[in-house]
Order: sequence, then structure tokens, then C-alpha cells
Amino acid sequence: MKKFNWKNIWTNVRLMLMIGLVVFLYSFTSKRNNARKTNKIIVEFVNNAELFVSYETVNKLLIENAGDLKTIGKDKVVLNKLENTLNEHDMIQKSEVFVSINGVLKAVVTQRTPIARVFSEEGSFYIDSKGNRMPLSKIQTARLPIVLGEITDKNEKEMYDLLWLIYNDDFLKKNITGIEILPSGSLRMTNRNYNYDIEFGKTVEVERKFDNYKAFFQKAVHDTLVDKYKVINLKFTQQVVCTK
Repeated sequence: MKKFNWKNIWTNVRLMLMIGLVVFLYSFTSKRNNARKTNKIIVEFVNNAELFVSYETVNKLLIENAGDLKTIGKDKVVLNKLENTLNEHDMIQKSEVFVSINGVLKAVVTQRTPIARVFSEEGSFYIDSKGNRMPLSKIQTARLPIVLGEITDKNEKEMYDLLWLIYNDDFLKKNITGIEILPSGSLRMTNRNYNYDIEFGKTVEVERKFDNYKAFFQKAVHDTLVDKYKVINLKFTQQVVCTK
């Protein structure tokens, strides 16, 4: 007759009981956690140096679209809906919304980044870091180069590349204050501290022209000649032509 190994059987039974207990406790805790009510909203901006949309606006959008936070359980909050609602706002690039264990509804918001402001017959708007048009903010005015003239389908890509280059260059970002798009398609620029105009020409060999301008500026400031010039011509990529 085969003998049962009661020790092994009892060990297996205890293991199954322990697993069952863990599953029960997890399920019980999970249900209690999901049933916990949302009790607070926190809005966090990834970069809050300049706010183009207010904390109050984001908070209001969450309240209006989340339902009654005082009575709704955590598991009833539709996070995708809230994220989509925030992402539809003109000043928001993307958002992440989640609920913490303690019932805190948190939204992490990344704003759109304007890189230039355009004045044209269509009105005034920003160009953002993705090359898209962005409306002006009601609470903040960005200090950016002013673009005068029409940005069309034909010149949109070239103008975005030029503006993005200026935005990401510390010297150009501080120095270039205005860009005028002439009927010929050439560009005329203004600078922050001096009275000369920059005749930039067409949007070709842009980086080389700016390198020429930086070299001229460094030498002219060093030689204290920069105040004497009225026009700095960068059209000819082999040289910088200065007019007093």
C-alpha cells in the first residue's frame, strides 16, 4: 500500500492558502483603492517660465470634464478624455493626467513654444516650435522677433527653418528683433542695440550668412565701428558689405 506524504500535502495546502489570501487581500485593497474618491486637483507645467495658459484654466477644464470629483470614484475618472480635452486647448502641446493612490487628480502640462510673432494682413499670431500657427495668449506676451509680411505656403518652410535657427542660437536670439518679408522675397532685419538694418537677401545659405554676420559683429564691436553703419548687407555670402 502506497503511503501518503502528509508533510508534502500539508505544505502544498498551506501554500495554496497563502496564495489565496494574497489574492483576496490584493483584490480587497484594489477595490477599496478604486472606490476612493478624488479629493484634489494638481496642475503642473513642465516649463512654467512663461505661462500662456493659466493654472485656473486647466483646473476648470478638468473639473468640467471629470464629473463630480467629490462623489466619483478613482476608477470612474476617464483619463483619456481629460487628456484629449486639455490637448485641444490652443496653448497646450500635450498633457498627461493620472490619479494617485491618495485620490489626487494630477495633470502634467507641456505648453506650445512660440518662436516668433507675425504681423500680417491676416492678423497677428505666433509661429510655434513645430512650425504651426499659434494664437496670442490672453495672459502673456512672449518677447520674440517680430515678423512683418506674409507667410505663405511657398515660403512657410524656409521661414520656419530660419526662425528656428534664430531661436536656438543664443546670440541671434538676443540680437535679432525684427524680420521684414519684402515683396521680392528678400528679408530685411533689425537688431536690438544698434540702428543699422540687416539686408539678408533670400533664404538661401542661411547659416553661412549668419556666420558672416557674427564675425562682422564681433570685429565691429571690438573696433568700436558698429555705431557708424546704417546697413549691413549679407546678400553676398563671400563678404559682408557695410554702408555708413
